[in-house]
Amino acid sequence: MHILIVVNYAHTRLGTVGRALEEAGASFDLVRADLGETVPDDHAPYDGLITFGGGQNALADEAYPHLPQLAELTRRFGAADKAVLGICLGSQLVARGHGGANIIGRPLEFGWQEVRPTAAGRADPVIAALGDGAPLFHWHNDTFELPPGGVHLAESDLTRHQAVRIGRAVYAIQFHFEADTSVVADWTVDYAGLLADQAPDWNERFPAEAETLGKRADEVGLALARAWVAQVRPSGAVPAAMVPDAASA
Repeated sequence: MHILIVVNYAHTRLGTVGRALEEAGASFDLVRADLGETVPDDHAPYDGLITFGGGQNALADEAYPHLPQLAELTRRFGAADKAVLGICLGSQLVARGHGGANIIGRPLEFGWQEVRPTAAGRADPVIAALGDGAPLFHWHNDTFELPPGGVHLAESDLTRHQAVRIGRAVYAIQFHFEADTSVVADWTVDYAGLLADQAPDWNERFPAEAETLGKRADEVGLALARAWVAQVRPSGAVPAAMVPDAASA
């Protein structure tokens, strides 16, 4: 299993997603698009694509010229029936690549906030890991409309489209389920100046919330990560429908 990972912003960490990939024995190429590294055009060497978040918006092409290419790459992977995971900004790029409109500049949604599955989400092989709902970490203003053919899987009080699936295994997930409490602790230091403006009480809230909401988020976030990795079909894998039934072998 070989994955392409595209990083769009400084201080990005793989968190629960990295742990799930390691458990699965996956290899990956990590492209630092935020540092000007070239995003590949070809999906052929890879079994899946992950693109992470960032402080820029999904339409900031002039300052970040790789964004339209990356949005299109999510579509190419999906068209080849390869698993795609877009988180936060990455989810907005998945939506863009599949014809969904980006919505820029909404009120801030920040911290561990409840995410609830829809009926379709409860039946989804990835989002079912939410159970009846769980407090996952958020840090975004922007969102997206449901792309054509997309399945609405999860929502929060502030954001309707928290998780969407397109096709078999293209996932646009707005919330930061990769951000376990250790990642959030790092971000609390990394982005101290930004937090002083956006969430000035965060340093006081963080310790207690990490011990309660954060612990639950760690558990659910890892379950979601493992469930997405399970959707990746390694090269040469035989589709399930073609595998002989064990009882008839």
